Amino acid sequence: MKTTTEELLAFVTVIDSGSITAAAEALQQTVSGVSRALTRLEHKLDATLVRRTTRRLQLTDEGELFLVRARAILAAMEDAEESIARQRQRPAGRLRVDAASPFMLHCIVPHVQAFAAAYPEIMLELSSNERIVDLMEQRVDIAIRIGALQDSTLHARSLGSSRLRVLASPAYLAERGEPRTVAELRRHRLIGFTAPESLNDWPLTDDDGARFRIAPDVAASSGETMRQLALAGGGIVSLAAYMTSADVASGRLQTVMDPVLLDVRQPISAVFYQSASMAGRAKAFLDFLAGRLVL
Repeated sequence: MKTTTEELLAFVTVIDSGSITAAAEALQQTVSGVSRALTRLEHKLDATLVRRTTRRLQLTDEGELFLVRARAILAAMEDAEESIARQRQRPAGRLRVDAASPFMLHCIVPHVQAFAAAYPEIMLELSSNERIVDLMEQRVDIAIRIGALQDSTLHARSLGSSRLRVLASPAYLAERGEPRTVAELRRHRLIGFTAPESLNDWPLTDDDGARFRIAPDVAASSGETMRQLALAGGGIVSLAAYMTSADVASGRLQTVMDPVLLDVRQPISAVFYQSASMAGRAKAFLDFLAGRLVL
C-alpha cells in the first residue's frame, strides 16, 4: 500500500505541534482521525516512527530519517501547487492554435503582436488547415472552427457568428454589370468552393424557395483563394464578413444583392480538450481574441 499525503501531513503536524491533540486542532480533524493516520503510516512502513508516552512524543531513529523525507515531499507538493497557481495568474508555455487560413490571416495574425506584448511568456504556434484536424493527432491545443460543431467529445467556446455576403470587385461590376435578381446572377461568373457542396449554398432564395446553390465557374478549396480571385476581378463570390469587411470598407470589394440577401450567419467556435495545464493559456488567448474580433 502506498503512503498518502494525509498520512504524511498528519505525521509532520504531530511532530511540529508536539501532540496528537494539537495536530488535530491544527488540521481541523478529530484526534482519533489523526491517530489512525499515524498508525496507518507506521503499519505501511513497518516501522515505529514515534514513541508515545503519557507525557510526550519522541521520534525514533526511523522517525527522524522519515521526517526529513516527509518534509521534502510536502514542500515539493506545495511548490508544485504554487507553480500552477502562478501559471494561472500569469499564463506561460506553448499554445498551439489551428484555424482555416482566412480566419488565421484576418482574425488572428493582426493581433499576435499585441497578444505577445500582453502575455510574453506564452509562445504561440500557429497552423492553418482547410480541413477539420484531429487535435490530439496534430498536437493542437485550440482549433477555430467555422460552421456547426459535430464533435461532442470536445469542449467548445462560441466566438460569435459572421454574416455571409455576396461580393465582387468594382472593376468586375463595371465590366459585367451588377446583378439584382437570382436570374441575373446566374449569368455571371461565380466563384465557389470545391467541397463540400453545402458551402456553395448562397444566402439567397432560389425560384422554388430553397437556398440558392451555385454551380461554380471557378472553384477553390480555400476561402482566402476565393477572396483573392474576387479582388482580381475574377467574378462574384459569397464569403463571410469577418474576412471581407476591410475590403468593403476600403472599396476593394462591393456588396451586391443586398435587398434580397438572407441573414445567414456562420457560427465561429473554439474547440479544445480540457486540460488543467493548458487552461490558463487557452483562456488568456480566447479572452484576448474575443475582445478584438470584428465578425
